[in-house]
Amino acid sequence: EAAKPDEFVQGAIVEVSSDEEGFSGAWFEATIVEAKGNDKFLVEYQTLLADDDSNLLREEIDVFHIRPPPPNTNVDGQFNLLDEVDALYNDGWWVGVISKVLADSKYVIYFRSSNEELEFHHSHLRLHQDWIHGKWVMPSKAMKL
Repeated sequence: EAAKPDEFVQGAIVEVSSDEEGFSGAWFEATIVEAKGNDKFLVEYQTLLADDDSNLLREEIDVFHIRPPPPNTNVDGQFNLLDEVDALYNDGWWVGVISKVLADSKYVIYFRSSNEELEFHHSHLRLHQDWIHGKWVMPSKAMKL
């Protein structure tokens, strides 16, 4: 569900998704540069570089691929087996499920989109939340591997 375009003002920090192959399902941090009509915005990514690697990448994105950053869920303790999380990987947040709890605040995350498991430190994880009808919603913990 798209956010209302008036929620996105110049300079606002947002998260942007892409339908490009290899990026589907990931969210990337960006800043609104300017509105481009009713339902498009020029954004500048905070971590992705343009093809020449000299500047941060700028793209026009439609409002359906933009959301505000999720609220901090303050998971200071530890995540649990089967928690649905977002993992910071390759400059974006990718949704996965905790498949193993390791020592030293580390976890193995299973990514259904790529059918792979990778290890992450607690500091590179956040509880997954869905942006639905303009509100953040926590998913059910009953998600199946």
